[in-house]
Amino acid sequence: MGDLVPLIGEPLALDLVNSRPTADDLLATPDDLRAWWVLQADRLPDEVPQEVTAADLAAVHAVREHTARVLDRVRRGDEPQAADLEALNRAQRAAPAINELTWDGSALAATRRRDGSPGRRLAACLAEAAAELLADPAVTRIRECEADHCVMLFLAAHPRRRWCSAARCGNRVRVARHYQRHKAG
Repeated sequence: MGDLVPLIGEPLALDLVNSRPTADDLLATPDDLRAWWVLQADRLPDEVPQEVTAADLAAVHAVREHTARVLDRVRRGDEPQAADLEALNRAQRAAPAINELTWDGSALAATRRRDGSPGRRLAACLAEAAAELLADPAVTRIRECEADHCVMLFLAAHPRRRWCSAARCGNRVRVARHYQRHKAG
């Protein structure tokens, strides 16, 4: 991931889309994906594997690109491309989730799990998170950060929120305003 630090804490699908903030890609390599997966581990059902492959990365990149395109259209009230929707559905079908039943000797337990490689399972989970976000009426409250040169998206919990992060962009905007006021005086 280099020097850039990913913005996390938004809905999982937004965190995925925000992993490519500009020309830089925070998920450029399998190691980058593994590092991002570690940051998101408490929100994902599977343990982070020791090794992430190029195929795993490609599956996650595909989900990210289709999610970004659908999100861009849906948040503006436009119809998404059918190919993007089908790609997200296909990613979910590639590693469907089941409730696996087991008997422990005294009670029945259901454990949610997916089959497939770690990357397919992750991509399916991310596509599922995207589907939930995209179908939520709150999708219209997703905004782009108002700070110059920032393209991060966030779900506005408060109508006056303007920045992806008050500590990142909000602070930079306030410092720049302060500098401009005092420079003129």
